[in-house]
Amino acid sequence: MDKGITPSDGHIGEKAWNVVGHTYTPKLHSPNAFVWHAHIPDTTFVPPHIHPTQDEWINVLSGNLEIEFGHDEGNVTVHKAGPGDLVRMPMGKSHGIFNRSGADATCVFGVAPSRKLFDLFGALDGVTDPEELVRLSAMHEVDFLPPAPDAE
Repeated sequence: MDKGITPSDGHIGEKAWNVVGHTYTPKLHSPNAFVWHAHIPDTTFVPPHIHPTQDEWINVLSGNLEIEFGHDEGNVTVHKAGPGDLVRMPMGKSHGIFNRSGADATCVFGVAPSRKLFDLFGALDGVTDPEELVRLSAMHEVDFLPPAPDAE
């Protein structure tokens, strides 16, 4: 990692990715950590998934998010996070990220170690097909869970 400052309106290599309708701009990337800014429009989400090799966190800057935990265990719990809150998502534990607030949200996300996530975002830029998203993610150490069966 190079020393210095990434300005508030700057990002690594002038990259910006559209991932599941969110705009991600990388702020820091090293083997040990990857940090990115996210603009999360209302009604968008990241489906439940697991990072088997990374811890992940979200520092909510504006707006509100709902984080669902436990999809892989069959006991989903929903936690609400607002400005100033830090969401902790340990490796190996399922989580989904939802903006159901009626307004856009901005956040700073991070993972440690970086592993393949930086490359995954480049591969997912603009991908809209869910099957392709799942396939590419699995190749980069992010495992999406199958949809929950419909309630009867």
